Amino acid sequence: AYHSSFANQGKSIGNVALLPINTSYKGPAPKGDGSPDIIEEALYLFKANIWFKNYEVKSDADRTLIYLTLYISECLKKLQKCPTKNAGTKELYTEALTNVVIPGEAGFPLSSLYQKPSKSDGDLMRLYFTQLRQELGVRLLEKVYCEPDGKPSKWWMCFSRKKFMDKRLGQP
Repeated sequence: AYHSSFANQGKSIGNVALLPINTSYKGPAPKGDGSPDIIEEALYLFKANIWFKNYEVKSDADRTLIYLTLYISECLKKLQKCPTKNAGTKELYTEALTNVVIPGEAGFPLSSLYQKPSKSDGDLMRLYFTQLRQELGVRLLEKVYCEPDGKPSKWWMCFSRKKFMDKRLGQP
């Protein structure tokens, strides 16, 4: 499996790395400087990491990467029924803001890899995950709906049925 290059950078919430991201969405993540961020890394490594059933966590940044990889899988599954970018935008916007589960809650698929945050950290983690989901959705849409005819890329959509580590967000 491929690991995050952002190991030992930034603060952590529970044992999830709070990393800078390049985004206009409000949230607890520090503002990125325009260089590649964890979201770009997750999109780049997705195609390689999706095939792994096991993943050795080496840093808190790896946990952020795992969460984003699971969320990309969830988004691709949702985009299967979206023939246009507009439909996909609506679907992913809704998905980003609903059912944001955190470690320790029912529905979080990998509670064994994640430390349950304190109450105050839990609220911060939920805001961070929401911010990550919003920005990732925007960037994923640009990759999936890149064809001149406006239809979803078959190359990206072929991964919609794959499960990273045999898990899906929302399915423990």
